[in-house]
Amino acid sequence: MSSATNEIDIERPADDVWKVVRNFGGLTEWMPGIDSCRVEGDDRILEMMGMELTETLLRLDDDARTLAYGITKSPMPIEHHEATIAVTPIDDRTSQVTYTVNVAPDSMTDVMSNAYAGALQALKSQLES
Repeated sequence: MSSATNEIDIERPADDVWKVVRNFGGLTEWMPGIDSCRVEGDDRILEMMGMELTETLLRLDDDARTLAYGITKSPMPIEHHEATIAVTPIDDRTSQVTYTVNVAPDSMTDVMSNAYAGALQALKSQLES
């Protein structure tokens, strides 16, 4: 198992950024490549690039502005996946968003890291526009 971390600074207050990130069913609003997203209990079912995968909410902490989830069903060769998104205030107007993933096999690390780096860029673009 290996991990990767992506970070980005966004010129918006942490509460504004968290409001978008904490919406577990709102991925289509900011993450590129997601065709649809529906929530059933603690699961969200995503359709993207012609495939369907299920992610399960593991932790949601409003005080710490942290959300963690894992891919529980996927056509990709994933043995383990846990991703955490954290929003931290830098000052009153700026936030840092950290997207960390632990994944197995190791061959999936770059795939996930690149996807999350793109997602952070898209989140920044949307929130700063």
